[in-house]
Amino acid sequence: MSYNVFGSGLRSQQPVKRKVFVSYHHRGDQGYYDAFSKTFCDTYEVITDNSLQRRIDSDDINYVIRRIREGYVSGSSCTIVLVGRDTWGRRYVDWEIQATLEREHGLIGVQLPTAPLTPQNTVTVPGRLNDNIQSCYALWLSWQELTSGSQACSQYIEQANARDKMLIVNKRERRLRNG
Repeated sequence: MSYNVFGSGLRSQQPVKRKVFVSYHHRGDQGYYDAFSKTFCDTYEVITDNSLQRRIDSDDINYVIRRIREGYVSGSSCTIVLVGRDTWGRRYVDWEIQATLEREHGLIGVQLPTAPLTPQNTVTVPGRLNDNIQSCYALWLSWQELTSGSQACSQYIEQANARDKMLIVNKRERRLRNG
């Protein structure tokens, strides 16, 4: 609370909304993005790529990644990757993760209910995300864990942001085509 200098009453001060970037496969997982955005719109300023492939019309991969980094990932504190059935093979998801790691922002992978399990009872995730889950830089959560409430989500984002930057693994070749 802060005091109103023009009167004797108290005025409430709105907390600053943390910005998060949400990376996902639009055709397959738009509903989960919409649900996340609606659930946490009062808590976070959600930045999404809004189908960057259509917005950044270029074949120059370095230019596209620079635009992702400067225009979308910059200003956020954490990237949340919604991992559904086909997310593992999306080149723009890979590039968004790469830009996130270059900025040393927090990284959270989220297993959506649509992500099929392999015979080994695992989920296929984008390679760059997997590298960082294995190094313990990225968090790996279920959809239920992430959306269990704004306090839980905030704690996960703070955990991701507090991870040791020395754990970042960003050496993988860029995905050039959708899989």
